Amino acid sequence: MRILGLDPGLRNTGWGVVEANDNRLRHVANGVIGSDAGQDLAQRLMQLHEGLAVAIAQYSPDEAAVEKTFVNRNPVSTLKLGQARGVALLVAAQGGLSVAEYSPNLVKKAVVGTGHAAKKQVQMMVRMLLPGCVIANADAADALAVAICHVHHRETALMIAKAESHYQAAVANR
Repeated sequence: MRILGLDPGLRNTGWGVVEANDNRLRHVANGVIGSDAGQDLAQRLMQLHEGLAVAIAQYSPDEAAVEKTFVNRNPVSTLKLGQARGVALLVAAQGGLSVAEYSPNLVKKAVVGTGHAAKKQVQMMVRMLLPGCVIANADAADALAVAICHVHHRETALMIAKAESHYQAAVANR
């Protein structure tokens, strides 16, 4: 199973692909897609779209996981981050991928063990979990952390969905 992790941002969107086989993780690739701050918003979003589409085409992930947007003090920055996140969700869906979403605290907790870990702690744990991985930068490390979080949580989500399906079938057959 190949998982694409995405850490959306208008200036830089980090991406990382990991392969999960049972309890083993393997680094496939990671990188950052930047947008040109000199361009208007529409052009910058298109740059992110094109870069993510290339990564999906090149590495053929099976599923995607995207970090949820947090609200910060600057509403304009939050809106721009939301638009970049929308592009990430769109490109993954266009690529035929199911998309899971995780809060930053849940990602940190899944990778480091605490929801308020520092970026350096996340990077260190990503390197430990993916030996030999050369990480492009902090945004790529965050994207790999999102992918790792998804690997840890997807089995539980599948079991819950299966249980809900069985419950719905049982209710319908009454």
